[in-house]
Amino acid sequence: MSLTGRVALVTGGSRGIGRAIALALAEDGADVAINYRRDAAAAEETARAAREMGRRALCVAASIDDTEAVDAMVETVVAELGPPSILVNNAGIASRGHTVEETDPAELERVLRVHALGPHRLCGRLAKHLRQHRRSDIVMISSVATLRHAAGGAPYNMAKAAMESLAWTLAKELRPDGVRVNIVAPGLVETEMGRRLVKARSGIEDLRQLDDEMPFGRVCQPEDIAGVVRGLVSDRFGYVTGEKINVHGGG
Repeated sequence: MSLTGRVALVTGGSRGIGRAIALALAEDGADVAINYRRDAAAAEETARAAREMGRRALCVAASIDDTEAVDAMVETVVAELGPPSILVNNAGIASRGHTVEETDPAELERVLRVHALGPHRLCGRLAKHLRQHRRSDIVMISSVATLRHAAGGAPYNMAKAAMESLAWTLAKELRPDGVRVNIVAPGLVETEMGRRLVKARSGIEDLRQLDDEMPFGRVCQPEDIAGVVRGLVSDRFGYVTGEKINVHGGG
């Protein structure tokens, strides 16, 4: 599944699922741009691990809900690594679990900007660069939240649903240019966000206490998500676009 010669931009790439994806793509041969918002040390550690594989790696600070920062990030990545042929929209934030009646409008707007409006801007800015290659890929990291639309999660549910709609639209618009657009939707994953979610709902500090209750006897790991992404952007998946893969062990 060689990605040699390709440049990947992974948003939210410093920790958790984003880090695992960035390193998986680097392992398969891609140079990587690692976007982060605040944790510069974690981003640099991810970049260092990629460089140890012999890859070029660039850390780029930008909040995905900041239009000017997104534009500047694209310019920096293109100037320093070259035009990306892989974009992974992974950056995300959780909502606070309030009912629709109780939700602060500012929270709703922020979650929508990060998960949907920011990726819309980023995809739009990168489209001309993605078209330059024989093959390019966009992968949206969504969530199985869009299967259930659980109570108390309207901002997150709405934002991820909008992200998926963006992906399906882009898949049609960019297919003539050789760009594949697909969605990967994790369930509960052992990340900082996953730990916070479980602690808030059940008081459990260690996610691995849930292993016996999970499919295949373990909580999903970031590397499980990264494995799906690395397959989707490889030539082994050359005839797949506009699809969604739920990664929740069967439910």
